[in-house]
Amino acid sequence: MPIRLDSSEPGFDAAFDALLGTKREVSVEVGDTVSAIIADVRARGDAALIELTAKHDGLTLTADTIRFTDAEIEAAAKATAPEVYAALETAHARITAHHEKQKPEDHIYEDALGVTLGTRWTAVEAVGIYVPGGLASYPSSVLMNAVPAKVAGAERIAMVVPTPKGEVNPAVLAAAKIAGVTEIYRVGGAQAVAALAFGTETIAPVAKITGPGNAYVAAAKRQVFGTVGIDMIAGPSEVLVIADSSANPAWVAADLLAQAEHGAGAQSIAMTTDAALADAIEAEVERQLASLPRAELTREGWNEFGAIIIVESLDQAFALSNRMAPEHLELALDEPRQYIEKVRNAGAIFLGHHTPEAIGDYVGGSNHVLPTARAARYASGLGVLDFVKRTSILGCGPSALAELADATVTLAETEDLSAHGRSVSIRLNR
Repeated sequence: MPIRLDSSEPGFDAAFDALLGTKREVSVEVGDTVSAIIADVRARGDAALIELTAKHDGLTLTADTIRFTDAEIEAAAKATAPEVYAALETAHARITAHHEKQKPEDHIYEDALGVTLGTRWTAVEAVGIYVPGGLASYPSSVLMNAVPAKVAGAERIAMVVPTPKGEVNPAVLAAAKIAGVTEIYRVGGAQAVAALAFGTETIAPVAKITGPGNAYVAAAKRQVFGTVGIDMIAGPSEVLVIADSSANPAWVAADLLAQAEHGAGAQSIAMTTDAALADAIEAEVERQLASLPRAELTREGWNEFGAIIIVESLDQAFALSNRMAPEHLELALDEPRQYIEKVRNAGAIFLGHHTPEAIGDYVGGSNHVLPTARAARYASGLGVLDFVKRTSILGCGPSALAELADATVTLAETEDLSAHGRSVSIRLNR
């Protein structure tokens, strides 16, 4: 059964802390295995990719078949159901429109001393996108990773997707085509991450790798970080719904179950000021579970990691939410916008009774690659800023240099870096 907490009861603080500390991910020690895979790919390139793909995916490749051809991508797009293709186009258009508004602008100015200062933004040149493979993969994740990179101005986007026994969801390739990604490789796992980071004869290296994966992919991303940038190490998905008496218990229950059906440690939590609503939500969850196609998996997630928390006020709810820093925060309230400023820590906020988190997963326009496991305390969801770099600009003329020289030389000498100071004073004949 899900956890039931009441903030008015003794021991609540300790129970809430225990909830925050619940480990929802099976820890698999794969570091040594991944290190060996990365070393192998660095040493043998395509040969290692081919061998590891045969071993782990049951697929025989050659150097000529590692990459999907344009004809294969086009065939997959045509094999995608028309209504699915149209939905992907709708999602692509909305995600692009929203991310266009995230593009930062260069600025250069001159301060009172005549010093030129500024910032220039440039795109990451080459981006690698990891997409989980097989028939259960997610075409929406292709759009969420590729679109902000495209909007940022990345010149090259390379996508890797494992194809166990040669199987691939055609909608994944269709999504790539819609997003303008044509460089797609049928490899996955730690070996694909290594190929993107260090390059092989067929796959040129990239500068940043994004996208979710299993424990091996996550470990590989950790190990190649520094050689390349990465987006984040994503954990199990989560939703927190803050609701008051205006909420529809059936709608809240449906949103909790939508998260729980991810399995793999996904967590669903409802927090409400209304004890009667808490009871109604719990009853609705049980009623709706009976009719879900993935009922067993969803029930397991709800029973193991679900929670219903009764609080004394909405102010308390937001204070607890900020401690939780949820990936997805739904505000099932009549006037949700007035509470936005109370939210400090959340990956994404979903406003009101008619904004289920699933809209954000697909066609809302915001990005669904979000920080999990309380990482929203210090991290943000994926966006255009993840695919650009900020370069500082500084310029001094003779008079500005003279104004700043004494302080610069003093600080250089304080740090025992006399050559630093001399590089200034020599220009002023001092």
